Amino acid sequence: MLTTKLYNLIWISTSSTKHFVEKDLEVSMAGRVFMITGANSGIGRATAMAIAKRGGTVHMVCRNKDKAEEARADIVKESGNKEIYVHILDLSETRKVWEFAEAFKRKYKVLNLLINNAGCIMSERDVNAEGLEKSFASNVMGVYILTRGLIPLLEKSAEPRVITVSSGGMLVQKLRTGNLQTEIGRYDGTMVYAQHKRQQVVMTEQWAQTHSNIHFSVMHPGWVDTPAVANAMPDFHQSMKDSLRTPEQGADTVVWLAISEAAATKPSGSFFQDRRMVSAHLPLAWTHSSQLEQQKFMNPPHQYYIYTGTSVLYHSIL
Repeated sequence: MLTTKLYNLIWISTSSTKHFVEKDLEVSMAGRVFMITGANSGIGRATAMAIAKRGGTVHMVCRNKDKAEEARADIVKESGNKEIYVHILDLSETRKVWEFAEAFKRKYKVLNLLINNAGCIMSERDVNAEGLEKSFASNVMGVYILTRGLIPLLEKSAEPRVITVSSGGMLVQKLRTGNLQTEIGRYDGTMVYAQHKRQQVVMTEQWAQTHSNIHFSVMHPGWVDTPAVANAMPDFHQSMKDSLRTPEQGADTVVWLAISEAAATKPSGSFFQDRRMVSAHLPLAWTHSSQLEQQKFMNPPHQYYIYTGTSVLYHSIL
């Protein structure tokens, strides 16, 4: 069940859209190449559709092949854009994420924009075949490995951007530098997910500092009526469904960050909501972390290194 803190945060998502400049989205994306994770439903699908309609090439990275192919067919039919490609990948399988990134770099010469949209909320703790807690593997490790793996290709492409879809739930979480796989204490899937979304904010801030030629951003889409929310938080969905945003409304800032010239003028590493740069912390919040804590998080113990076959890839997971 969603906690009282997150119920209260629903009101943060009701910001006005009166300040939106619609001309920001009146652009052609022909010749630009996008990768979107979780692109077969919800915010990811709405984002893929919006970009496809503007002529962009879209690589849909999805876990379920049937749902992905169905979504692709709908996007091609509605947009008239056939440059839509499906890749099947489970982001919780970290070794396969790395292999996918390496294979993509070998096959494709351009990637202008990566949108880390896929997310995972577990109702109870479970581990993958590598012994890693599944939501941590998907929301944090998978995002990190995919992004780090594709940075060389992004850096060779024109005007590269990386957008990560976070959540307002992270506003009640301070960065945790230990117990990253929630092995200690009670497992609350919603709070674990919120912590992962805080970790994504920190990763974005750190990447912006070390890769100055890529524009990084992270955003809160508002509370959106998506299959993931309905399945993972049924009580919340039932009580708030009339107030939730549509996937298209939730995708609006993602699309704005992805295609508008205005977004590129904002500082890299910033947090956004409703096309505005906002604080990643509530007023007077206790959620701020020190630079030392952030560095500790980004440089974890050796058990978080990726093992592939007989060799160790010397790229830390976090």
